[in-house]
This record gives sequence, structure tokens and C-alpha cells, in this order.
Amino acid sequence: MSEAEAGLITPFPNNIEHRTESLRTPDDDHRAERGESSTEIPKISQFQEETEQEDLGKKNPFVQKVSRWGHERYPRSWRIIGRILQYIQGPNSPIGCPPLEGFLDRTWNVKGRSFDLYWEKYVLHFTHSLKKPWIFWPLAAAYIVSLAFFARANYFFTPTESFIDCNAVYWRSLDKCGLDGVDCLPFSNATFNFRCPAGCMDAYLRNIRTIGDQEAIYVPLVVGGGDGDQTYRGDSFLCAAGIHAGLISKSRGGCAKVSLVGSFTDFISSSAHGITTIPFPSVFPLSLRLSTTDTLDHCSDLRNEALAFDILVTALAFLILRPKAIILFWSLVCIGYWHVNLFSDPAVPPDLSTAFGTFLPSLFICYGFWRSGFRYVLPEFSNYPIERLIWYLPAFWAGVLFNVVVAGIPIDRLVASDIADRPGALTALIICCLVVSVLALNQLRVIRKTGWLPFYLKWYSLGGLVLLVLALLPGLEFRLHHYFAAILVIPLTAFPTRLSAIYQAFCLGMFLNGAAKFGLDSILQTPAELRRDAPLGSELPAFLTNATNWNTSIPLANQTLVWGAPPSGLNWDGFSLLVDDVERYVGTATNFSLIGLNASIPHFFRLAFQSQGTSGDFTKAAVWNPSGSWSDPEPGPS
Repeated sequence: MSEAEAGLITPFPNNIEHRTESLRTPDDDHRAERGESSTEIPKISQFQEETEQEDLGKKNPFVQKVSRWGHERYPRSWRIIGRILQYIQGPNSPIGCPPLEGFLDRTWNVKGRSFDLYWEKYVLHFTHSLKKPWIFWPLAAAYIVSLAFFARANYFFTPTESFIDCNAVYWRSLDKCGLDGVDCLPFSNATFNFRCPAGCMDAYLRNIRTIGDQEAIYVPLVVGGGDGDQTYRGDSFLCAAGIHAGLISKSRGGCAKVSLVGSFTDFISSSAHGITTIPFPSVFPLSLRLSTTDTLDHCSDLRNEALAFDILVTALAFLILRPKAIILFWSLVCIGYWHVNLFSDPAVPPDLSTAFGTFLPSLFICYGFWRSGFRYVLPEFSNYPIERLIWYLPAFWAGVLFNVVVAGIPIDRLVASDIADRPGALTALIICCLVVSVLALNQLRVIRKTGWLPFYLKWYSLGGLVLLVLALLPGLEFRLHHYFAAILVIPLTAFPTRLSAIYQAFCLGMFLNGAAKFGLDSILQTPAELRRDAPLGSELPAFLTNATNWNTSIPLANQTLVWGAPPSGLNWDGFSLLVDDVERYVGTATNFSLIGLNASIPHFFRLAFQSQGTSGDFTKAAVWNPSGSWSDPEPGPS
């Protein structure tokens, strides 16, 4: 074991006489286990072309026979294949990664004058006395206690029932509130003091939501709020409405009071605090208004303070305390995982039971990260604490805050339907793929120089075939979670270079973000799991009432809305009718009287088939206008 891996530091490693020994790679470990020397006899270049076909057939008689057949039947193609395989095998004498040399410890020449600045050496010298276990472990215990106090201050001074998430609403979509909305009572004379977390500007509709005859997507759902009393429709996101009303902070969350005020007509659109609301010119039975809370305090989300504290702690560990590399690694794992669970993207309040349930399997996977990648790179920076901090910590915290870092990229999930439907997603995906490809090719170049490329190609090809077979299973779709992408990448970083340090630090943070935020979700999911609240793809009923046969001379109260019967041979046994986005009819009849509707405002009608009380897709909205005209629905589901 090298001194660097064991965590032993020499105070002045950069003296002129000092020479760093060659860095270990996975190749060195395997050769040592076999008792072999790393020295190989180079091939003679002038005989290389003649022996390519022989090299292809050295493994077994079958491969040798195929190699001979290919060379005799297709000599030119076989020579090309041979050269490709020879290139993949790497240099005849693998050179390994060169020893790391510090960037900061050197002699600087400025205007003919020389300055010796050995920053790494100074840090190692002045912190050497602090690199003691009896200093590190009490400070680690103090950090855990401090973290508990941070979590207590952030959550436990507010009643648990007052916490809501960013998507909290009073009225659910489509027919989920039941006939006439009875499942979402009360509509009025009720108040509730609530607390929102930070970051609710990033909570938006991921599938199309129909409001009247308008469709909203990729925006926070806030309807109305433009009148003098700032009245919002009941299906508005409460926290986003609070931001629009100026009561909730985008970056620190906050508390507010909601009052239900019952039926309201004509929700007016407005723009405030970065949110433009959606108009709805008709009537809705549940509306709400927001005001300052009169009971809650300690409402600010402390995630920014917690982030600064955790960054300071990790910087202290990397630069001052400098424990053994393996202890430093596990410190990053634990700090990053609990930062996501408690502060950067928690359930509100944090679900500690679920967090501990995911923690143990996450630790097991992280041990695999150490064995396959980190143990070859992190110890090699032991003599360069400043560089180690620079290469590891920014990338690590960018990965831990992965959802924040990529918030501006218009890609929600790596699913074909999402990428096809969202504007700009395909362009963003192409750019991301190009960047990742350049980085991957550079890493493969490093791996090839060490002679390990065939080993990685063999196992990754096998893994790719397994994933391909799994993805072709009927009824399942492959989904590349970002925690799984990190698992795929980290073994490729087992080579002591600065770029490897950045890659593995970012991937470790990205894995912790995915595991803590979403759990270790399955990479194979059913279409229903991926659909969320998108249309089902079911058959749509047809209105027989249309713009052609609508009689504008008959008053609205005397009109009857008519639609066609269900198609034969299918399981539909009824209908559900939404009037102004509220379910007003459920049954087997094929008509609905419009008596009782206000003739001075527009009305919106959407219809769906039902089977045993469960609705299929609803049509887009047919519209009756106060002028007496009728507008037919656009084709497709809403």
C-alpha cells in the first residue's frame, strides 16, 4: 500500500530531490495478484501486419479457425479488422498514467524575477499536527449534533400538518373530485395556515392540463389572481400562488394563510414575481385567497445555510483535517446523502423512515464505487490537498445539487415521449450527448494507453446486451435514471488523472441525489408508471351537437347537449361530462340539459367514456359563447 493510500503525508513532498513514484492503476493490482511483471516484450513493427491474423486466433482453436478463414476469404477486410482490434488492445507496452505533479508548487518567473511558491507544501506543513484521529472523530460527532440542530430549526418549530409540497392543491384534475366536486368539499368558509419549501418555482406541469379551452404545460399551475382581491381557482398550486401573491419567497419558501371563498366567476390572468397565471372566464365552485399567516413562525427554509455549512465542513476535511482517503470518501457519501434528504430536496417534513431504508443499499453501492474507482484516484491526491479540494468538491456538490444545476435544461426524463413532446428537449439532448461523447472519448483514450480498454469493452458490451434484452421485455420500458448513469460511469474513472477526479466526484454526487430524492427506482417501468397524468390513449366519444346544427335563436336554458352512443364491442358502459372543468353528469344517457347555466359567460364541455365508474380520456373542450355561438372541440384528448 502506498503512503498516499494509507494517508501518510510527508510535510515537504516537493523538494527538488523528491520524486513521486508511479501511480497505481487497476492493471498494477491485477498483475501483482498474479505475480507477474508489468514489463512486456514489444512487438517488432515490421512484422506486425503479417501477424495480425495470428494474433486474432491465439485464444482457442475455433477462433483460430475463423481467423484463418477470414484471412483467406476476405484478406483486406480482415486486415482492417485486425488493425482495429490491435488499436483497441492499446500500445504494445502499456505506459500507464504518468505520476501526478502539483500545479501550484513551482517556481514562477515574473519580469525576470523568480518566486518559489509552494502552496501545497505550506498547507501540508502547517496542518500536519491537525491530521490526528483524536481530532477528526470528535469533530465528526460535533458535525452530526450540529446537523441535528439544523434540521430541528428547519422543520420542527412548525406543526407537521402545516407543511405542504410545491404541488399541493385543493381541487384535483378532471373528474377526480367526483360528481359536482363532492370529494373536494368544503368549497368555502374554511382557512388553513401552511408552509411551503423553497424552490417551488421549479414545480410545473409535466403533462398538458386543460383549463377551459386553454392548454398549459411546463408552467406552475396558477389560475386567476388578477382581480383586486387576488382570487385563485381551487386547482392552483398553493405555493406557486403564494409566490405570485408575494407571500412566499422563491429561494426561502415561507408561510401563508389560505381562505376558501366558494364559487367565483371570471378568473383574470396577471403576471407577478416571475409567474404568469392562466385566465378562466367562466364559473368555478371552489376559489381561494391568500393572506399573511397569523399563527406560524420559523417559516424560512434553511437549505442555503445548510449548504454553506456542509460545503465548509467538507472543505475543512479536505484541506485541514485530511483523514485517510477511504474515510474522506465515506464522509462525502454520508454528508451528501443526508444533505439531499434533509435540506436540498426533502419530503416536507423529511421522511426519515424512507431515508434510512434507502441509506443501507446506497452504502453498499458506494462501496462498489470505492473498489472500482475511487481507491485508485483519491489517494493519489493526498500530497496535494489544495488540488484535491479544487477537483473534487465543486464537482461533488454540483452532482449533489443535480436537480438545481440542470433545472434550466428542458429535459425532465430520458424517455422518448418526453423528449419528443417538449420544445427544445431534442436540441438540448443532442448538445448534452456531444459534450458527454467528447469527455467519454478522452477517457477512453486514457484507458487505451493503459491497455485496459479490451477489459472494459468486454464487460460493458455484456452489460449492454443484458440491458437490451431487458428493454425488449413486453410491457416494460427502459428508463435511464441519473443514479444508474452514475453507476455506469464511475468504473471508467479508475485512472489517476485530474479529469477522472472530476468525473467520479460529480457522478458520486449525482448518484446520492438520485438515491436520496427518488430512491433506487426501477430501470424498467410500465407505460402506466411513465405516463403520470397524461392521456391514456383510449377511445373518445363524439358530440352530436355541433356548430352546424346548433340553433342560436333558442335560449341556452332550453338547449340540450347530445352525444353519440358508445361503440359496440367495447367495454364502455357510460359517460362522464365535465362542464366548466367540473364533473356534472355520470350515467348512460346520451344527452344533458343546459338549464341553469349562466348565459352571460362562456361554458366549456368535455366528455369521456366510462367503464365501471372509471373514465377514459376526455375530449378537448367544446365551447358555448355568450354571443350564442357554438365551437366544436379540436380533435384529440385533453
